[in-house]
Amino acid sequence: MLSQHTVFGRVSPEQKKGIVVALQSRGRVVAMTGDGVNDALAIKQADIGIAMNSGSAATKAVARLVLLDGKFSHLPAVVAEGRRVIANMERVSMVFLTKTAYATTIAILFGIMIMEIPFLPRQLSITDGLTIGIPAFFLALLPNTQRYIPGFLRRSLSFAIPAGFVVGLALTVFSRIAGHLWGVPIEELRTGSTIIVAVLGIWVLALISLPLSWTKAAILVAMIGGLTIILNVPIAIDFFQLVWPREVAVMLIAGLCAVGIVLIGIIRAVQQTYIRRQLTSLPERRLNSGND
Repeated sequence: MLSQHTVFGRVSPEQKKGIVVALQSRGRVVAMTGDGVNDALAIKQADIGIAMNSGSAATKAVARLVLLDGKFSHLPAVVAEGRRVIANMERVSMVFLTKTAYATTIAILFGIMIMEIPFLPRQLSITDGLTIGIPAFFLALLPNTQRYIPGFLRRSLSFAIPAGFVVGLALTVFSRIAGHLWGVPIEELRTGSTIIVAVLGIWVLALISLPLSWTKAAILVAMIGGLTIILNVPIAIDFFQLVWPREVAVMLIAGLCAVGIVLIGIIRAVQQTYIRRQLTSLPERRLNSGND
């Protein structure tokens, strides 16, 4: 009956609840609005219960959202805000989880091979600031109209773990070859490691920012400019205790960054393909749930 008709009259409270339950059993996300006691059962059962401020106390008590001025015109803005928060949280989480993944990889690999971690605390502030802290602040505030799709944590980890492993492996290879085989001083190893993490971190930031807008492009350009300034301005070089690596180490850094960029790009492409398949596998009613 629900699939054949869209308007129902003289519906009892139990029947309203039954309609909500029937729609939910078909995989739909159901919203229910009302202001009377007879709407309370359905509003409580619905995924999103919306009550009028002028309605009964019982209805407002079970509702998840109360329209203080009773105007439905506010709902599009409410939905947009919710989507912005959820979608941006997923985007920013990939940046933080990637750092967690490569930090864990470094700790394990460097511990197994008994190697010194090639960073000073102040040098980590370069990578954390340019690839995580500053850009994440702005990305979290940008508008985002992407609908919520189940599987947030799985999608984030499916990119962050392999991408973080690539970054950690690149650092391990650089430290092992340059430090133990070529005898590059620790000061140059620290600078080279900082460059590798910063370059690959900005690349991760670029991938999760797609599709680019003028604002996101400006953020990326600012981060690249910040890294360039830090690596070339004498005051910054002295403060962060950077020593430009010798030519052979620079070639190794460039090679590892190039390989890392390709691998992380492949990881992101595979993840995006998986997400698209996940979307197409979802029933159409789930994708159109906003119309319920």
